[in-house]
Amino acid sequence: MKALWSEQRKLEIWLEIETLACEAMAELGQIPKSDAEAIRARGKFSIDEVLEIEKRTNHDVIAFLENVAAYIGPEARWVHQGLTSSDLLDTTIAVQMLQSCDLLLADLKKLREAVATRAREHKFTPMMGRSHGIHAEPITFGLKLALMYDEFGRGIERLTQTRERIRIGKISGAVGTHAHLDPRVETYVMERLGLKAAPISTQIVQRDRHAEFMTTLALIASSIDRWATEFRHLQRTEVLEVEEYFSAGQKGSSAMPHKRNPITGERLSGLARVIRGNAVAALEDVALWHERDISHSSVERIILPDSCTLMDYMLAKLTSLVARLLVYPENMQRNLDITGGLFASQSALLQLTEAGLERKTAYEAVQRAAMRTWKEKVPLAQTLAEEPSVAEHLSREQIDDACSMDRHFQHVDAKFRAVGIEG
Repeated sequence: MKALWSEQRKLEIWLEIETLACEAMAELGQIPKSDAEAIRARGKFSIDEVLEIEKRTNHDVIAFLENVAAYIGPEARWVHQGLTSSDLLDTTIAVQMLQSCDLLLADLKKLREAVATRAREHKFTPMMGRSHGIHAEPITFGLKLALMYDEFGRGIERLTQTRERIRIGKISGAVGTHAHLDPRVETYVMERLGLKAAPISTQIVQRDRHAEFMTTLALIASSIDRWATEFRHLQRTEVLEVEEYFSAGQKGSSAMPHKRNPITGERLSGLARVIRGNAVAALEDVALWHERDISHSSVERIILPDSCTLMDYMLAKLTSLVARLLVYPENMQRNLDITGGLFASQSALLQLTEAGLERKTAYEAVQRAAMRTWKEKVPLAQTLAEEPSVAEHLSREQIDDACSMDRHFQHVDAKFRAVGIEG
């Protein structure tokens, strides 16, 4: 990813665009074929020389063209014939975003493979499900990870769809009218770069495309943040159901030798904020003056390479975090047990309404039993059995059945199949 967004790679793509345009003009009989062949054979550049020329010209594309012309010789008069700077810049950005998408899609697939492996491993590992951070009803850790698998599947869908909308370049000249350049040259160049020509453009490709790319990255970053936050919460000392891998020799605190901190999750949450902020900058780039201004250019030189590189890094780190995550089923069971079975309150409520008790009365009866369990630390099955209106409608066997976790796991296999995790 770093190489893809490097100055070297950018100028390589610039040179390829210029060379392809000359070859297209040669095929159309607009310039001598021998000149196009000379441009292909002798075309090159030196970054150091380009930067030195730019000190004088204060224009990066002109500096590049001067340097390339010095290597080619007289045939360089055809280079940049009918083109404008944005033909190079925007088409190059399209190539870089397209190739970045391919790298990130590969990252996302690796992440999902790691998540699926751990989901299958813990398919029936029971743990407490929480709402508002408070114990609700049992789930399995596998179900939690299946949810993660499904979320990043949507990330793949979004990035795949966005990939097509950013696979757009233009070689249509100043203000996009093809006044000095045959549209067939544009088609020729785009086909060989794996792009599509913008059906209509100004001097630039419209920036809603780039903003969509950046907001798609921001959504994926927010999903990374969501799961980093999840694992950070589950690592809290009072919970300790999972923990980031802590290597031999690793240190958690400069002051407290006992610390084992969720530093990877915290890093991912922080970096997600950067990508979301960059997405806002991309949205600001959509509104440009008339056929173009360059207020977007300085922004994109930062946000596009930074965001793509950060996303590549973040996906790799999350994949590693998941693959090496320490899971503590015994702590999950301990946390399931600490409320004395309060998670069964809804099951008891439904058993009572099915037995004929009016819902309000049933709710209040179960709540009374639950509050006794909460205050007296007596198991819910016992307080339910001692609640007169419950005992009147449910046998002890039915109460025990209501307090069982089995009902909560009866659809696990189906949910795994629904999200595409087999085995």
